Amino acid sequence: MNSELLNTLYIQTQGVYLRLEGDTLRIQHEDVTLRNVPLHHLGGLSVFGNVLISPFLLARCAEEGLEVSWFSESGRFFGRLAGAVSGNVLLRQAQYRALDNPKSRLYLSQRFVEGKLKNARLVLQRAVRERGETEALALALYEHEAALRQLPQARSVDEVRGLEGSAASAYFAAFGDLLLSGEFRFEGRNKRPPRDPVNALLGFVYALLVTQCTAALEGVGLDPQGGFLHALRPGRNALALDLMEEFRAWWADRLALSLLNRKQLSPEHFEARPGGAVLLSEEGRKMVITAFQSRRQETVQHPLFKEPVPVGLLPHIQARLLARYLRGDLPQYLPFVGR
Repeated sequence: MNSELLNTLYIQTQGVYLRLEGDTLRIQHEDVTLRNVPLHHLGGLSVFGNVLISPFLLARCAEEGLEVSWFSESGRFFGRLAGAVSGNVLLRQAQYRALDNPKSRLYLSQRFVEGKLKNARLVLQRAVRERGETEALALALYEHEAALRQLPQARSVDEVRGLEGSAASAYFAAFGDLLLSGEFRFEGRNKRPPRDPVNALLGFVYALLVTQCTAALEGVGLDPQGGFLHALRPGRNALALDLMEEFRAWWADRLALSLLNRKQLSPEHFEARPGGAVLLSEEGRKMVITAFQSRRQETVQHPLFKEPVPVGLLPHIQARLLARYLRGDLPQYLPFVGR
């Protein structure tokens, strides 16, 4: 599956060969030409997994300032080719300027939390439609609506964090009502270490998702540690955590709930460790990773595009939109909100 989004060509079809023919990039699989793309239409290439690129095409991309980014098939960032003149240093300079600007930090923190609140609200509303309203679900929906109303009036990042925290507390208070299987109980969010199977699963899926967001940010040249909502700490990918907030409920929580409610995971897929920690077994991790990768290949509608896009490219799209906003190419940053 190959997609051209925001002037970047994403190559996900395994075994293809990219070569240069005149001023055109040709995508071939064995002796069959899958697509021809004029180079002047492109701002960059992102290739995933087993994709070969001719040396002449790489040289032309470097000459014309078209960045080429390499990822594993599962989405882990490997590296990037840029020509002698690259905008990455200017992009990171713009990112650091925004970090030092209280108004910019507040604005982007509001946008990330807006995406999180709206997508969490979708998960809660879906549960009410399918299972009926409970007291906890009604309170969680009320807290999310209230937070969304108050968010534009927040005067500091700390206020934004407070609104997000109150909504998240109500969300996880209702999370147990989203579980259909009597084999699992959820009595609150805990981590480091997780102390029950549901928290173990959530933590593992969140780790997979933050890896995707880190790779997406690195792929466009942003510093994944330079976050706006999450506090800056050495070694912490704060911006990846910021970006992940948009996808936490819509992608990670829904995937976890699906695995549990469809009984694809059972208590036997979890292991109790000394000290009270509970972790996924090796078989359980394999099942979650398989489901996660399958979800990446599914297509959904992005608000900015007419054609459906793979779920796995959503962090890349949002990272590129964020980069354009920071460079001043876009007047605002719009978070992803699912359906």
